[in-house]
Amino acid sequence: MGNPPIRWAPPALVLSLLLGACANPGPAKPVASNSARPAPVEAYKLTNRLTWGANLAAVDQAESHGLPDYLAQQLHPQAAVLPPSVQQQIAAMTISQRPLDQLAPDMEQRNKAANATFDKDEDKKTAQQAYQQEMNRLAREAATRHLLRALYSPNQVQEQMTWFWLNHFNVHMYKANLRAMVGDYEDTALRPYALGKFRDLLGAVAHHPAMLRYLDNEQNAANRINENYARELMELHTLGVGAGYTQQDVQEMARVLTGVGVNLGSETPKVRKELQADYVRQGLFEFNPNRHDYGAKTLLGQPIKARGLAELDEALDRLARHPATAHFISRKLAQYWLSDTPPPALVERMAQSFLRSDGDIAVTLQTLLSSSEYAQGAGQKFKDPIHYVVSAVRLAYDDKPILNVGPMLTWLNRMGQPLYGRQTPDGYALDTAAWSSPGQMATRFEIAKAIGSGNAGLFKTEGPQPMEQPAFPQLATALYYRAVAQTLGPNTQTALAQATSPQEWNSFLLSSPELMHR
Repeated sequence: MGNPPIRWAPPALVLSLLLGACANPGPAKPVASNSARPAPVEAYKLTNRLTWGANLAAVDQAESHGLPDYLAQQLHPQAAVLPPSVQQQIAAMTISQRPLDQLAPDMEQRNKAANATFDKDEDKKTAQQAYQQEMNRLAREAATRHLLRALYSPNQVQEQMTWFWLNHFNVHMYKANLRAMVGDYEDTALRPYALGKFRDLLGAVAHHPAMLRYLDNEQNAANRINENYARELMELHTLGVGAGYTQQDVQEMARVLTGVGVNLGSETPKVRKELQADYVRQGLFEFNPNRHDYGAKTLLGQPIKARGLAELDEALDRLARHPATAHFISRKLAQYWLSDTPPPALVERMAQSFLRSDGDIAVTLQTLLSSSEYAQGAGQKFKDPIHYVVSAVRLAYDDKPILNVGPMLTWLNRMGQPLYGRQTPDGYALDTAAWSSPGQMATRFEIAKAIGSGNAGLFKTEGPQPMEQPAFPQLATALYYRAVAQTLGPNTQTALAQATSPQEWNSFLLSSPELMHR
């Protein structure tokens, strides 16, 4: 007989859900617990916020360890162990097998060859298309790896913070050859420091060719100053707007950054004899003292001693440990994890933790995530597209690895939040207004329908298909009855009761206001 026909929601019911999806559904009533083992609904609410989206595996772990221990494990994670099939997917990627200092120069040579003179224009066009396709494939590998880790890594806070810093220190993959660099940028400059010291993270970003190329610092030289990176380093990465720095400070920071750039070639530049000791080459990163302004500098009212690349370390120390940076980073973290307008008192406590711990990100997050404000804030934060997409797939398929993240990448593109796709250095917005338009909501309903009906294509691969294709997901699970159902409001419960098939019921649940928030 096959599955019953899939019927989408009646227009009135869709409209009712749509109008409620952006609104805060309100916190669920607290559930009393007389033991160290949390009630299922408590574990569900916490994991739904700490992870990319609650699933049975995360809730079971939080229940068995207790909420304080679970939080501690997330803030201080061990090395992640991914499901074997997921790890195999990642290990087979070019970006996993070839280091950036081999991959990027090779792609640079391919680009030069593609742009060389050909006897026929058609041959040149074919070579250029092949180059662009390979660059797109490398960027797609990076995005695929990011989503697979978000879905299946046990270190969910680390994965959320990797995305947070990727957005904070934004680069755009379609500038120059960044499509070949974004995977390494995320994997070596961001993820290892995502829960560490902010100063180490800031330094790793400042030494990565993706950032230096994106913000044009390789063009920054003595007597030919380019302020792009210096400006964003102060305005977006550390101090924030209104922190009291001046245009003169931006100019001085740009002078500090002269000579800091990228070298994709195999040759070392000819450095003046008296400056040769100052030359630095680390992978594709290069400090060329011939291009550096060695004049006296003053940054934020204090002198910078002229000594080549070490000037950058001194400047980054000053920026990372400034009270304005502590407040700027703390507020942005609270906005990401709690609400669009976080309580000022909480932000202040976080900033003090940041300063006392010398910018320890995990310590700052501990202040936030263990606060009473956070405990009372379940359901306040509206999910941006990536949180909605990843959380829906995690809930639908738990720890069963999907075989194709292509539909997820397509959904993120449709909703305007593709990985590495933000052109401007400010990153994607973190507030509700940016992601709650009627068009956005309509797309989310389509995604809910595709996942809920099993027609999303998440298990379709290239070539021969597996003998057994999973049917539509079963969302009316023990987890639903133990925890999820207790967080749903009357309107959602009414809508679920009117569903005429399991697939439609899935779609209603995934598009409910409660599942649009975390």
